[in-house]
Amino acid sequence: MKRREFLGGLMSGVAVAASAAALHPSRSWAEASKATSSGAGARSLAITKRVIEVNGRAADVFGLLQPDGTVGLTLDADSPFDVALSNQGGEATLIHWHGLAPPWDMDGVPDNPAALLKAKETRHYAFPVGAGGTHWMHAHTLQEQNLLAAPLIVRTADDRQRDEQEVVILLHDFSFTPAEELLAKLKGSSAGHGMDHGAMMKNMASNMQGGGMAMPGMAAMDLNDIEYDAYLANDRTLDDPEVVAVENGGRIRLRIINGATATAFTVDTGALTGQLIAVDGQSVQPVSGNRFPISMGQRLDIRLELPKSAEAQPILALREGSDHRTGIILAQSGAKIAKIASRGKEPGPVVGLDLEERLAAVAPLSARPADRRFELTLTGSMSGYDWRIEVGDGLGVREGERIEIAMRNMSMMSHPMHLHGHHFQVVDIGGKVLGGAVRDTVLLPPMGSVKVVFDANNPGRWPLHCHHLYHMASGMMSFVAYT
Repeated sequence: MKRREFLGGLMSGVAVAASAAALHPSRSWAEASKATSSGAGARSLAITKRVIEVNGRAADVFGLLQPDGTVGLTLDADSPFDVALSNQGGEATLIHWHGLAPPWDMDGVPDNPAALLKAKETRHYAFPVGAGGTHWMHAHTLQEQNLLAAPLIVRTADDRQRDEQEVVILLHDFSFTPAEELLAKLKGSSAGHGMDHGAMMKNMASNMQGGGMAMPGMAAMDLNDIEYDAYLANDRTLDDPEVVAVENGGRIRLRIINGATATAFTVDTGALTGQLIAVDGQSVQPVSGNRFPISMGQRLDIRLELPKSAEAQPILALREGSDHRTGIILAQSGAKIAKIASRGKEPGPVVGLDLEERLAAVAPLSARPADRRFELTLTGSMSGYDWRIEVGDGLGVREGERIEIAMRNMSMMSHPMHLHGHHFQVVDIGGKVLGGAVRDTVLLPPMGSVKVVFDANNPGRWPLHCHHLYHMASGMMSFVAYT
């Protein structure tokens, strides 16, 4: 099977990076966008191919660009999501609108139920965009590893009127090795090269029936299973970071998206104390600090007050369990910008649930007993690289029900679990009942347990999966199916 066929047909999930700086589409896309036939008045967005520089080498990657070169989308809350998506990238693919709650047929997971978007094809998407928040969009195939992702920011009227500067940071892990080769190496064979989309769907369906592999027992948790060539913030490493001009004494709202396929980070605001005000696009009661963990698929909104003195303020992302790091620089007028090494002096913190336990939603779900409860067990190991969700009789729900899902991780790797089409509230961590954050992606550390609740208000067959791309591609995916 050719690489492009494999990447176009494989269903998986996660990933990321696209930047706001100096990424321009080719003239052919700009001209082609004028001729789109989908949705009069719809905003044009294109899947493109582009070249960036990573570690002094040219890298061929994907992009999600508007005709004027703008990366991703910024929309107004409570307005229509009215987008004509054109595939100018040369390979069949599909885009998932992570954080929004579209109708099921517009969710962006291949063959669930929509077909892949063919090369040169344009498809119109129209649905309510919903409330404001920091979201993102990405392929639901291994193409995510090749940076097929971008920010999707939804701004409220208050956001537009507030006297603060918004800075979007999209984090990613990057490899010059093709994604299917990375997966094959993890499996210890060439298994990845022989898969097609149908086979992947059958594999995931069989995993829903239970019977996950037994946990063999391991001495320690496995933090990182891939050594990447680079870690990016807005497509750039710290060797050549993005420098954002900011006002002396100004207020900044960082909108941080972890689009990495297999890397958790801790956001380090350095000398600045930040106020965490939202996770996954949903407001939380402010939490102060200068280090904030973020797993794959998650988002953080952090408010900063800058000093009046002219200083450069690095905003770093520390790779979990490693001295690798990436980030951007906030530079006030007249600030001297010092070079920052891409490797620090100590490993980044292990990402866990300490912060999660402290979060409280500004707008929690209404108090209501669960109509239906499920228990899931996450299993698997690095041996054979086989990851599963044991779900018993499946996740069948009815519209209008309050659903409770208790998830327990019986493996030695963390799993950021993402539910499509809905937002859930975290109500229990390790047996401790709480009124936690409302979000769409929650981390389950090794041997950890989390309970979430949500309202079944969006009919469809919705993926619930690990947002580690290679765990998902190896079977860690289930579906919440309306009956």
